[in-house]
Amino acid sequence: MSDDAIRSGLAALLNTEVLPEAARRVEGGCINECFRYEAALGPVFVKVAPAERLAMFEAEAAGLQELQAARAVRVPNVFGVGMAGDRAVLALEWLDLSRPTAGTDATFGEQLARQHRVTKPLHGWKRANFIGSTPQTNLWSIDWVNFWRGHRFEAQLNLAARNGADAGFMERATLLCALMDGFFTAHTPVASLLHGDLWSGNYAADSSGAPVVFDPAVYFGDRECDLAMTRLFGGFGEAFYAAYQSAWPLDAGWRQRVELYNLYHVLNHFNLFGGGYLAQAGQMVERLLAELRR
Repeated sequence: MSDDAIRSGLAALLNTEVLPEAARRVEGGCINECFRYEAALGPVFVKVAPAERLAMFEAEAAGLQELQAARAVRVPNVFGVGMAGDRAVLALEWLDLSRPTAGTDATFGEQLARQHRVTKPLHGWKRANFIGSTPQTNLWSIDWVNFWRGHRFEAQLNLAARNGADAGFMERATLLCALMDGFFTAHTPVASLLHGDLWSGNYAADSSGAPVVFDPAVYFGDRECDLAMTRLFGGFGEAFYAAYQSAWPLDAGWRQRVELYNLYHVLNHFNLFGGGYLAQAGQMVERLLAELRR
């Protein structure tokens, strides 16, 4: 589809003029194409994808709005989501982003703890969404362990079986699934508002140095899930962890659950990309089973 057609559809969606300057391609993840368009309201960050990904953009927009309502961590404003011709588009506030400093990390730790203080009586969310491009079910549940086992771990295991995971891995992972309650004998988490995909690539500083998060996979669940993922794929600065712990200390035993929660994301990477992620997941399963035997 031509740039002119997207610009025309975007103008109709936003009910504002989109200027004739050529769109500039920008970085924005590995799933969708991302551009900067110039509009009467200012520059706009636009994700563009085939029509079948409209549901993914709608879920992302809803997640950003849920996080924004918490008034804790900054997220880009949602300008619009819909179709531009035969393409799905998500239009967001343009933010000039930079690498976080230690000061940004410390502020983020405090703000994330404040976000996690926003709670619900049940675990889940009002709608399904996506983790990367993998569908993620969020049916409300009163029991956290059942929610995590069914809507997170088993969902990824079922995908892994279809994607070629070997019988040995499936047997050990299924055993872990059955024994998972052992990590929660003294931990009954409240249902906190989670970003849901909180790795370092979804976090930055704005032009004032304040924290910004984006690309969420929102739901209400154990706040340790967000904290665990910050330690995956590079991790965050120590100032972040110190500030969070000062604002709202974690329950005893949180270190054991880091690997359990991150196993979900490693399995998702296997299901999306294949490669060595299955071996990594297998090593994590064995460490977790060994922990349960202690």
